[in-house]
Amino acid sequence: MIVDLSHEIVAGMTTYPGMAPPRVQVATSREDSAARLSAGVSFEIASASLVGNTGTYVDAPYHYHRERADVAQLPLERLVNVPIAVVHAFDVPAVTAAHLGDPGALWGRAVLVYTGWARYWQTPRYLDLDCPHLTADAVEVLVNANVAVVGIDSLNIDDPRDPDRPAHHGLLGADIPIIEHLTNLDRVPVTGARLVALPPPVRGMASFPVRAVATYEAETTYEA
Repeated sequence: MIVDLSHEIVAGMTTYPGMAPPRVQVATSREDSAARLSAGVSFEIASASLVGNTGTYVDAPYHYHRERADVAQLPLERLVNVPIAVVHAFDVPAVTAAHLGDPGALWGRAVLVYTGWARYWQTPRYLDLDCPHLTADAVEVLVNANVAVVGIDSLNIDDPRDPDRPAHHGLLGADIPIIEHLTNLDRVPVTGARLVALPPPVRGMASFPVRAVATYEAETTYEA
């Protein structure tokens, strides 16, 4: 099975309050290209202008720590074919260490936190600042468990009202990338799936959209 964990990027959409929406424009039209090619042959080239925090995206350590890896320097082993552990925290406002379960089961995994917030995507509710997020004690467990990457299907992995930003500061400070605005985590088994979530290797970028995908064998069982 293949499950797409990414939201589509659509021109004019809002991912996070205050962020500029993406723009998609035609750079070379089919009509222009057809004028210089053989009969019946044409192509189109488009351009996209967007902030790194658009759609479903990865935050590199550089996002919060100037001396650490940017998007282009992210270790591929943290983002390719990584075993997944899904944490079920549906409608939980604050995901604590207790919600994570046995830390030993998280070691080296892509920990994806399912809160159900993605069901509000592209509605005013999604942009509310009372979104589900990780608490500082949950971050401590994840860092100590040496997880590969942490993702969440919410507006922010931190409480947007908390200036300390413990999840961003702590996880990225431990060189653990973050993926925000995931979707379809309800279709991924708790264990047995693997993650691929690759951004293009753009130097100097702290965040960039990814196509995050979970794969697993059809007979893999779900757990609540």
